[in-house]
Amino acid sequence: KVSLHPHTHTHQRSLANFGNRSLMLLASSLICTALVLPKAPYIYSTSSPAKCFRMAGGVDFPDLDGSEVRIGIIKARWHEEVGDSLVAGAKAAFTECKVQENNIVESEVPGAFELPLAARYLALSGTVDVILPVGVLIKGDTTHFEVISESVTSGLMNVGLQTGVPVIFGVLTCMNNKQAVDRSTGKDNHGIQWGKAAVEMALLRNSALGGPGKKQLFFGFGNTNDEKAPSKKSTTKIGF
Repeated sequence: KVSLHPHTHTHQRSLANFGNRSLMLLASSLICTALVLPKAPYIYSTSSPAKCFRMAGGVDFPDLDGSEVRIGIIKARWHEEVGDSLVAGAKAAFTECKVQENNIVESEVPGAFELPLAARYLALSGTVDVILPVGVLIKGDTTHFEVISESVTSGLMNVGLQTGVPVIFGVLTCMNNKQAVDRSTGKDNHGIQWGKAAVEMALLRNSALGGPGKKQLFFGFGNTNDEKAPSKKSTTKIGF
C-alpha cells in the first residue's frame, strides 16, 4: 500500500473546498439574477390577433355644441378606402354635434408621415380650432411600421403642444388589413370618436382663450360673468 504525502491530502481538501465555494457562488449568482432582472414579456400568439391588439373600452362624451367650432381634417391617401371611411365617421359625429359644414376644411397628404408637417401649417394659419389628421398604418415584414408610427405620434403631439391648437390622434396602427377595416366601419368606426373628441377639444381651447364656446367652462376655464353674445361665425370657406 502506497502512502501519500501529508501535503497531498491537504491539497486535495483545498481543491474540494474550492469546488464547494464555487458552486455556492454560482448558485447565489443565479438567485440574484432571477430576483434583479425583469421577467421576459409574454409573447402573444399571432393566431388570435383580435385578442392581442383589441382596443379596450370606449369613451363617453357629453352633449357637445360645435356650431361655432372650426375643424381641419387632413387625410393621408395611403390606404385610401379605410381613410375615407374614417373621415365619414368623423363627419357623422360633426353633424351630431351641430358643426357647420362651411366650418370644416379638408386637405390631403400622400401618407401618414406627412401629417405632422401639414398639421403644423394648418395650426399656424390660425383658421381652425382643432385639427383631425387621419391616416392608416398597417404592419408589414420590416420595421417600417414601428419607425413611422413612433415618428407620426411624436410629431402630431408636438404640433399641439407647440402651437396650442389641439391635434387629435386619428391614425390607425393595425397589425393587418382586417383590423383596419374592423376599426373603420360600423359601430366601431374610430372616426366617430375622433370627431367628437375634436369638437370637445376645440371647445376646451376656445373656453381657455376666451373665444366662442367659453360658456362651456371646460376644466374651469372661462368667465361666468361674461354674458356677451358670441361672435358670428364666418361665412367664408376656411382654408390654408
